[in-house]
Amino acid sequence: MTQVTWLDAALSAAGLDTVEGAFAYGGGSDLTKPSLGSRRRRTEITLTNPRGAPHVLYLKRYGPEKLLARLRRAWTYGWGTGPAVVEHDNIQRARAAGVPTMQVLRFGQDAPSLAGRRGYLVVTAVPGEALERCAEGYLSRGGPAAGAVLAVTLAELVAALHTAGYVHRDLYASHVFLEERSNEIQLCLIDLARMFAPRWRVFRWRVKDLAQLKYSMPPPWVQEHWDAFLRRYLERTRWRQGDRYNRAVDRKACAIARRIARAQVGASSEGRP
Repeated sequence: MTQVTWLDAALSAAGLDTVEGAFAYGGGSDLTKPSLGSRRRRTEITLTNPRGAPHVLYLKRYGPEKLLARLRRAWTYGWGTGPAVVEHDNIQRARAAGVPTMQVLRFGQDAPSLAGRRGYLVVTAVPGEALERCAEGYLSRGGPAAGAVLAVTLAELVAALHTAGYVHRDLYASHVFLEERSNEIQLCLIDLARMFAPRWRVFRWRVKDLAQLKYSMPPPWVQEHWDAFLRRYLERTRWRQGDRYNRAVDRKACAIARRIARAQVGASSEGRP
């Protein structure tokens, strides 16, 4: 029995081949995240193949949306497209652009209704661990050479996305996964629900991606290797505006830092007796 066959059978047996079945599914471990919004649950599922090896998958379920959210999505992606289909299409576009990411195993959405469309996806896990959690350990083990390798590999990842015409819109280190493979690394990009192809102000959107990344990477790496990252990014994209990108990214990264600091102060104030 091939992997595809047993996995298809396991997903069907779990009811994860229809929208109704996906929303009725009660297994797995729910993962909470404050920013999920209309996504009812993000659930980690472990299925075991006939040889006893575990396979980790993720189930994402999108519930009804408010009208304003549907209007915003219609402006960006076209009318009548639910969030599950948007994320599915974004994953396929990223993979076609050469960006390593997850694979969609199942997806679907309800027919249109006054409350919008419910939808779901089942996706594979990506290898490795988020840079947010593992970058410092990787860099401390590998030293300056590891930092240089990360700069080049990360620049290739972001440049592949941007030269294909897309931006991520949430390109923090928590959404880039690193897997060490002997003398090399592989990076994967996740959380593509907000990815889109901007028609206007393209420079602004690219800068936002880069600033989010710069803000969220370890400060020692940024100090030592950001310039090399940006040089490689510009070589790969063939955009000759290094000084302009540098200044714009720094301004945006500072704005992100101020916004997050204000939010943290506000949250701390709300928690006081």
